Amino acid sequence: MSNLIVYDLMSATAQTLYMVFTSTFFAVLLGLPLGTLLFSSSRIKHAPKLHRALSLFINITRSVPFIILLVAIIPFTRLLVGTSIGMNAAIVPLTVGAIPFFARLVDTTFRSLPSGLIETGYSMGANSWQIITRILIPEAKPALIHAITLTAITLVNYSAMAGAVGAGGLGTLAINYGYQRFDGGVMLATVVTLIIMVQLMQMCGDYLAKRYLHH
Repeated sequence: MSNLIVYDLMSATAQTLYMVFTSTFFAVLLGLPLGTLLFSSSRIKHAPKLHRALSLFINITRSVPFIILLVAIIPFTRLLVGTSIGMNAAIVPLTVGAIPFFARLVDTTFRSLPSGLIETGYSMGANSWQIITRILIPEAKPALIHAITLTAITLVNYSAMAGAVGAGGLGTLAINYGYQRFDGGVMLATVVTLIIMVQLMQMCGDYLAKRYLHH
């Protein structure tokens, strides 16, 4: 590969990392409260109607294929960032697609904890907020780190799909050079870069989860 292609590969990798980490941050920021509310409406403060509504909303939004979601919310994307093309525009559908995914992981993580934790919290005089912030989340930290890692890796795949419609990153590089110009070397380099990226994310997530588990 020429020096120009190597530079484009490095630039596309940086763009992909920017989209993935930014959208992961917002997905966790918004998905954690949503998943916690979903769990608490079922196990802490029983609110069957709220639980059914949240569960239905999460299931519906998770059912929409990302490439369709990407196109469907173009007006919303333009409203937020002023354009539907580029990295910043791609972050909007990436985040919207990841929020219900991560929220469901949070709910599943809390459900995997021993049920006696909630009763123990109430017996010690803790209120619902204290049970969530001082008992459930600390106990679930290793599993939550795994959930964040899984979300970030899923967003790597989503970002590659977003590249097909001009979002930038490795997806756009693979389409422009590997597919349209029939450059097998660029396509192979893109795939290898994505594999390395995912492996490093998984290794970092596993390390952090083990560290919190030991604490």
